[in-house]
Amino acid sequence: MSTRKVAVIGGGVIGASWAAVFAYHGFEVVVQDPDPDIAAKAEWTVEEGHNVLKQLGPGPASLNIRFTDDLADAVSGAYAVQENGPERLELKRSIWSGVEAAAPRDALLLTSTSGIPAGEISAALKNPGRLVVGHPFNPPHLLPLVEVVGSRATTPAQIQAAVDFYTEVGKKPVVIDQEISGFVANRLQTALLREAIYLVDRGIVTEEALDDIVTSSIGVRWAVAGPFLSFHLGGGAGGLQHFLEHFGDSLQQRWETFESPRLNDSLREKLVAQAERSYPVSKIPIFNSERDVDEINVLNALKNRALKQD
Repeated sequence: MSTRKVAVIGGGVIGASWAAVFAYHGFEVVVQDPDPDIAAKAEWTVEEGHNVLKQLGPGPASLNIRFTDDLADAVSGAYAVQENGPERLELKRSIWSGVEAAAPRDALLLTSTSGIPAGEISAALKNPGRLVVGHPFNPPHLLPLVEVVGSRATTPAQIQAAVDFYTEVGKKPVVIDQEISGFVANRLQTALLREAIYLVDRGIVTEEALDDIVTSSIGVRWAVAGPFLSFHLGGGAGGLQHFLEHFGDSLQQRWETFESPRLNDSLREKLVAQAERSYPVSKIPIFNSERDVDEINVLNALKNRALKQD
């Protein structure tokens, strides 16, 4: 592949991770951020991303990444622009107005927003349909998912261009058919977290025990088959129809018992105290490294399974 330029707007954890991904797949990457020290701050994330990517597939020995505080310089001649600014609507609108004015007319315009719909961010643009959400799961250099979401003004061709780009850089793009706050992965994650916090708050289980329950059951199951396939298989020869006929009433009854915890100061203190007992902050670098190694093993196992199926 001939070298092409990708502009990464915002050099924080997500932006630096994206920069490593794009550069590892042969793109010239320019990271724009107003922080004069951003290159030094992003160095660890870029290096970590490079090390992980080398374990997931072949790529270059070094990454073509430079940093600038000049937005026009970053997006000039860019094939794609991936924005990773703070989750503040007016700030994102301001950034994208500047990008639209300086980027090529055919550049892919992509935002990493974790919950703001594309239609809200692009409202101030001259051509709002160009902006597409490309929401990664953190960290982008490790986890494959990218949720691709357009607005009502976005054409199927623009969605497909985003899907093709993310596929080219080794991601698993999934098109979300309608805009909704939080998209899909974060809504699912939030629903599970709500119930996890509720159970801990009620004293039914500790945080550490709950984590053990998830990683020893649904975590393993959902790594290889999502909820619907899992429940479809849970129905045996009758599939999902049999499952719903057999368990539908009990599911409905259980749903009606669900409550949302109140995330007040007392509950926050309780959650933080348990986390510190089980997972001391001083050991976070160790937990990060162990998690990354295990997730790399899972991803490589899934890749090998896919290759055998082909």
